[in-house]
Amino acid sequence: MEITRQEIIKLLTEKSTVKYKVYDNTLAVFETIKTIMAEISDDLKKSIYHIQTDIPIDYRERGKFELEMKVAADLVLMTMHSNVFKLPNSHFAMQSNYIKENDSRSYCGIINIYNFVADSFKYNRYNDLGYLIGRVFINYENHFFVEGKKQLGFIFNDFSNQIIDKNEIGKIINTSVLYSVDLDLIVPPLDSIQAITVNEMNNITSSISLKTGKKLGFQFKHDGQVED
Repeated sequence: MEITRQEIIKLLTEKSTVKYKVYDNTLAVFETIKTIMAEISDDLKKSIYHIQTDIPIDYRERGKFELEMKVAADLVLMTMHSNVFKLPNSHFAMQSNYIKENDSRSYCGIINIYNFVADSFKYNRYNDLGYLIGRVFINYENHFFVEGKKQLGFIFNDFSNQIIDKNEIGKIINTSVLYSVDLDLIVPPLDSIQAITVNEMNNITSSISLKTGKKLGFQFKHDGQVED
């Protein structure tokens, strides 16, 4: 019995302490994201106003762990997961000396970055598709990396040396917005939308049930790599 208690105490003082630190770091980063995203939204709004006044740019917090930024027809939505995760052994970061020296560094908090068509929420088109365009991983030492497409995937991939701060957060937000705005809607194949129900037709002006979504040229693989 005494041995079991000692094991519990060891886990609590080692693993749980690390996980709480990871959570605190991730939450602090997410709070900073809120501040910086609001500032970027205001700056864009002021800059665009002198060029074209009817381009909507808005920032909104949807709760403690969720926020969004509307840029023209796009919605960049970020969510923080409330749990802490351990990187799988197959993940590229697990092969680094940084983690081999201290396995506790492989525990990370996650902030997900999504791109939606803004009208999907405006018109309650519940069948529309959004896409995960990036994931930010943060450990107890505030080292971080980002999985994602294009610049999101290769600018922020030095887990051993990159430490997250306001400057890095600003770059992540700007890169996410740029990628989302640059990603266009793709016309779906005719065969995929030929059939339509009476209910869908009756509600077509208020809640179009046909799926709308952008086509991404990549998918996240189970080992954390990004595949074109």
